[in-house]
Amino acid sequence: MQNEAQTLREAESHDFESRDGIALHCLTWNVDRDEKQTTRAPVVLLHGGGANAHWWDLMAGELAQYGPVYALDFRGHGDSSYPEDRFVGAFNTDLESILSWLGRDDIFLVGHSMGAAVALDHSSRFPATRAIALVDLARGGPPGGGRRARLALAHRRSYRSREDAVTRYRFLPESSHPDESIRSYIATHSVRAEPDGRFGYKFDPKWFNLPSRPRPILSTIRCPTLLVRGADSPLLGIEAARDFISQIPTGQLIEVPDAGHHVLIDQPVLLVKALNIFFESCTD
Repeated sequence: MQNEAQTLREAESHDFESRDGIALHCLTWNVDRDEKQTTRAPVVLLHGGGANAHWWDLMAGELAQYGPVYALDFRGHGDSSYPEDRFVGAFNTDLESILSWLGRDDIFLVGHSMGAAVALDHSSRFPATRAIALVDLARGGPPGGGRRARLALAHRRSYRSREDAVTRYRFLPESSHPDESIRSYIATHSVRAEPDGRFGYKFDPKWFNLPSRPRPILSTIRCPTLLVRGADSPLLGIEAARDFISQIPTGQLIEVPDAGHHVLIDQPVLLVKALNIFFESCTD
């Protein structure tokens, strides 16, 4: 796997309960819950729609060299529960629940795509948030691009065997710099057995039928904010990115070269470097 020796470190798996009684799952790196952490504040990673916590495996270990890192599986994704009750704002509840489980809210938030929208909304309502990094938040892409991706996710298929499901797994939208070993690794951690004996992917497509929460007023975001754009992103236009970040008093924008929408998959090493520089600038 590309950059494996640098970025792939073993994670621990944890389960906890959300505020509304849903079983949630997360992966952790460099966490000792019995001792007070003396390094930088915890980093909480929020995946995009149709993804899961393992999408962060390529970079989380490197981030954890400086402090604890948590990658959440939103409900209906990954190894968290798949409730029948679906409501707008449920993923925000999941984020608030993991912070309650951690016992602190002065954390660094990193969100990709849908997870970036959740992080942005959270920071507008919880001023204790230390800083947020928004990785290719969808804004100003070509007409219909985001809608096509959501429709593709909503038509989730199942397969006769686990091997077939792994082979057919694709990033949506497609990674602009696909690496087969990375695709296969993520796919292996994204397949689950269905009740009918077939195999599908670890997300509930019915979540994509819900409307989004109202967008927060950007001028109310007071914590340091980094917007990361993949230079080849089809979902975050450069002009939209510049306009977005100009409305946040403490905002800054960077572009990661040779990366599309999935910056964490296309360029994990460059993303880690950018995040570490940003976090260091936000540390007292």
